[in-house]
Amino acid sequence: MKKYKIVLLSGDGIGPEISEVSKKVLKKLSKNHNLDIEIIEELFGGIAYEKYGTPAPDKTLDQCKKSDAVLLACVGDIKYDSLARELRPESGLLKLRSALNLFANIRPVKMRKSLLDASTLKKEIVEHVDLIVVRELIGGIYFGKPRGHITNTKIPKAFNTMVYDAAEIERITEIAIKIANQRNKKICSVDKSNVLEVSQLWRDTVLNITSKDKNISLSNMYVDNAAMQLIRDPGKFDVILTSNLFGDILSDLAAMLTGSIGMLPSASLNNDGPGVFEPVHGSAPDIAGKNIANPIAMLLSASMMLKIGLNEEEASENLETAIDKVLSKGFRTADLAYGSSEVLSCSEIGDKIMDEI
Repeated sequence: MKKYKIVLLSGDGIGPEISEVSKKVLKKLSKNHNLDIEIIEELFGGIAYEKYGTPAPDKTLDQCKKSDAVLLACVGDIKYDSLARELRPESGLLKLRSALNLFANIRPVKMRKSLLDASTLKKEIVEHVDLIVVRELIGGIYFGKPRGHITNTKIPKAFNTMVYDAAEIERITEIAIKIANQRNKKICSVDKSNVLEVSQLWRDTVLNITSKDKNISLSNMYVDNAAMQLIRDPGKFDVILTSNLFGDILSDLAAMLTGSIGMLPSASLNNDGPGVFEPVHGSAPDIAGKNIANPIAMLLSASMMLKIGLNEEEASENLETAIDKVLSKGFRTADLAYGSSEVLSCSEIGDKIMDEI
């Protein structure tokens, strides 16, 4: 029996509800596939700040470093927005990514046929959507220094630094190449090189690295045009390679192609050590505690964890097949409700999925 240690970070808002579903599903998968998955729960985000005065306690980070993988739900709440920036839940995410050196964020965006009617776009626009956003995660403007506020002037100012070095761009490009070679060998690199010097370095470096692999077809697109084309003709994209800031925006935009941001998983990876697997959506504090959240994005993140983090592909496929069966039978959470579909609660749709495993 294979043994694994998973750290579960339920976080804030709807996090505990979708985490509870994920725990039950992982336990059933473990039993069915003869796995010994130890789930260690730790505090992270706003709930950790309330107990420890920091959103990313050392105890939590230490457990994450010693794990085989980390499964994270979501963090954040408007009630923490008045805190100093370093104490906010979102700063805990940056600290976690930095502590585990998670430089590569992988966000698959795939239309499930049973959810064609859930998208706000026409069926013929979204029916062939199957793309992956490869986002650099620990560089760029989110981590660049200097940064801060200037208050000793007549008009207050604030500043951030968008900075990359060639090595950071090279390693994320190599990840994109690896993924593209497993798909259609097409990469679209997104930047703003007509305005930003850092984007010109990005474009030059990506071209240099991809030119070494003759199988790869590279295209370049400015970020504003990329946003427009994702809505106009999303089926043209296969692998989108981009920086931290642009990837943050484009991946959320791409998420809505599938009908709900509550359907998309992600993986944050490094070259050596545990990855973090988390849904793309936020903590949705307005519906927290109502048992109406969609747990599927977190379950799909658990599937990515099984496949990529633990190399348990059979268990991963079992989970995804179960999810597709439930959706094909017309069961939905409120965010996916359409026509004659049967709307279930968070826990109820989790139970339906477990019945199919």
